Amino acid sequence: MRARIAAVMMTVAGIAGLTAGPAMAATATSEADTVACATVLNRPCISHQADGAGVVGIAQVTADPAQLTVVKVEVRTQAAWGSPWETAASATTVRLGSAKAVTPRVTTTDLRIICATAGPALDATKQVTTCTSPF
Repeated sequence: MRARIAAVMMTVAGIAGLTAGPAMAATATSEADTVACATVLNRPCISHQADGAGVVGIAQVTADPAQLTVVKVEVRTQAAWGSPWETAASATTVRLGSAKAVTPRVTTTDLRIICATAGPALDATKQVTTCTSPF
């Protein structure tokens, strides 16, 4: 039953992801520090790298070179269906211009998502948060 519910939720999340636009369109390459994604100013581009050793969350944001920019990425886990998502690892980068953050590796069999928040560091109202579909 849990597997059926998870499958339905992943399908719904996948459809929502397709309609969300370029902020969720990201693919990881073989390097943990390289993410290929669409360039949208001040919108985080998120991805993950998963293998037998665990999962790493990756987020980057393109910004004006003179802007103080923040990017925060989290690997969140859910122990049981309906339980709250808990942050298992996070990383934050603050710098002028474009920025990138990579979480430490997380090893778990729990359901996972990657969430990122990015934008102007001095204006939280202009920061954007987005998450991947559960995997």
